[in-house]
Amino acid sequence: MKKNTSPMEPDMFYHIFNRGINGENLFKEERNYNYFLGKYAKNISPVADTYAYCMLKNHFHLAIKVKSETELLNYYALKKNIDIEILHAKKATDPESISKLVEKIINQQFAVLFNTFAQAINKAHKRTGGLFEASFRRIPVKTDEYLRTLIKYIHKNPQYHKFTPDFRTYVHSSYHSFLGTLPTQLKKQEVFELFDGRPNFIVFHEGIDNKGITDAIKIEVD
Repeated sequence: MKKNTSPMEPDMFYHIFNRGINGENLFKEERNYNYFLGKYAKNISPVADTYAYCMLKNHFHLAIKVKSETELLNYYALKKNIDIEILHAKKATDPESISKLVEKIINQQFAVLFNTFAQAINKAHKRTGGLFEASFRRIPVKTDEYLRTLIKYIHKNPQYHKFTPDFRTYVHSSYHSFLGTLPTQLKKQEVFELFDGRPNFIVFHEGIDNKGITDAIKIEVD
């Protein structure tokens, strides 16, 4: 199995990332960024909450929390017009099949996101074949300290990769949404609570990196 592609579980935080195949750019035009976000909101919001994101030309990063098993099954039942009571009853008699179904629900939503986006890019640029590296990566996030550093890492990624000298000026990350006043699907309040408030969120981002965890994240991504 490719590194960092284990099945995702309900109620778990994950660092999600993927690249363009063979280093190819994913976002070829400015409009592609908003198109991706729109498809992301439609397909991923039903199965996961978003804590941070950043899109660069040839890759992206996400910090998400997968929704609970109950929420995932409720979404699937509504989508497929299935009696939810049947699914919940099956949890008691055949938990293994429910576990596999939950895994399938999550993976299918990401597959639709990537396939839909790739098809749009292929059509617009007269290309064929895959756009993303196969099997997007997902790394479990198990501590608040790691999650805080991950969110900072994601927001500062454009600066790490020299897309900008200052991550605060980069427009294709969630950092601006956290500091703005417009409605957002980001878990804004939960993130501020994680940092003990908005001022500390800003200070943490502008402070010195937690070298140990930041290096660990970079190694995992590589």
